[in-house]
Amino acid sequence: MLNQLLERGYTVQSVTVDGKRGLYRVFAEYPTQMCIFHQKRIVQRYITMRPRLQARKDLKKIVATLTTTTEKRFMTKLDQWYEEYADFIDEKTISFTSGKEFFTHYKVRAAYRSLRRNLPYLFTSTNNPKPSIHTTTNTLEGGTFPPMKTLIKIHRGLSKSLKLKIVDDYLVNHKKK
Repeated sequence: MLNQLLERGYTVQSVTVDGKRGLYRVFAEYPTQMCIFHQKRIVQRYITMRPRLQARKDLKKIVATLTTTTEKRFMTKLDQWYEEYADFIDEKTISFTSGKEFFTHYKVRAAYRSLRRNLPYLFTSTNNPKPSIHTTTNTLEGGTFPPMKTLIKIHRGLSKSLKLKIVDDYLVNHKKK
């Protein structure tokens, strides 16, 4: 898809992604920002809106600072959190039925690992002032895509190639000026 965009004359200055891991490899040569909103929702999915465990509560507080902190401060807080809860996160339980070990608090572990894995992409917008990089995909999901989706939905029954032509025409004729 990237090659098709480039062949059609588009230029890519930066990319803001929603967390699909394969996109990082595709856009490796461009400044890539992980959507802060999507990262917060990924963590929320694992630790819930109203966490009961202290480790979850503390991680939620750290994630809440994503939009107002620097990369260094965020990393420091995340590292401190991990040091405090490392034993908790690494705790394992043995299944009575199968006898296999599994992480007891796998959801908290998954939330932490998601943050750690995406950390290089969470502060791209602040680390690269030029070009201006969006921290969320909201301008696409709230501004560009809904009218385009409506246009395609109105014309139900179109073949895939015709739908792609509509999308291409929409993008070409509705560029920001």
